[in-house]
Amino acid sequence: MTRVLSALVLLPVVIGTIWFLPAQGTLILATVAGVLAFGEYRHLADALKISVPYGIGATAVVLVCSAMWFSGQPYDDIVSSDGIAHAVMAPNAVALVLLAALVVTGATSVASGRPYPGVLADAAATAFAPIYLGLPLGALAAIRAEWAGGGRLPLLLLLAVIVVSDSAQYYTGRAFGKRPLSPAISPKKTVEGAIGGVVFGTAAFAVGGSYLFGAPFWALALLGAAISLLGIVGDLFESLLKRSAGVKDSSQLIPGHGGVLDRIDSWLFAAPVYYMFLPFLAR
Repeated sequence: MTRVLSALVLLPVVIGTIWFLPAQGTLILATVAGVLAFGEYRHLADALKISVPYGIGATAVVLVCSAMWFSGQPYDDIVSSDGIAHAVMAPNAVALVLLAALVVTGATSVASGRPYPGVLADAAATAFAPIYLGLPLGALAAIRAEWAGGGRLPLLLLLAVIVVSDSAQYYTGRAFGKRPLSPAISPKKTVEGAIGGVVFGTAAFAVGGSYLFGAPFWALALLGAAISLLGIVGDLFESLLKRSAGVKDSSQLIPGHGGVLDRIDSWLFAAPVYYMFLPFLAR
């Protein structure tokens, strides 16, 4: 019951933000989720004896998420000496933020003034945080901002496909599951459940996408299958982090659901691929 009540609170917040608020509302929601998820990511790192500086990591996640929103937006036209107006594009803000995070992380490691066995793990985990969290969440916010009609329906389609795939994995696994998918990482997941998740997720995207995009049905089915598969991989990756750290949930922030990272793990791997292929669907 606690799990259902939490979902009844969270779903209207997420859907309402995407549908009713300006596009900036989705960016704010993604940023908040990124900061909360980073706190849980840092907790997992601590359990693994890896030190991730909160200030550097959280700032990098927020800036990368925001950079995905702003990157590629043109500045005002500038009239050159030949009298012609030229649209000057912003530099690749995402690359700049990631490069800055890399430099700051390396400089902070040097500033510690001591060599130690875990220095590479600490630096790598810090630099990985904005890639793992900031880029995918920023991609979700960018979809909401950049697409015709405000990007509401394309973004909600992705969220719906992940929900359908996750639910199908659970119920198909309970009904038909016999072979473990990855027993060392997630003992309850089964091959049959994964197949059900991919089948139903693919069907959901192909049917929903046929109403939104001009792409052929087979292309929609392929992308739907990729999104569903990546959702499963994202879920397993987060489970791998938790099992390695010896914890059941990333946190207890959401009653009955664990932490924010537990709720968005599937989207973190699916969102970047959807974002990259979305321009081709609309052609």
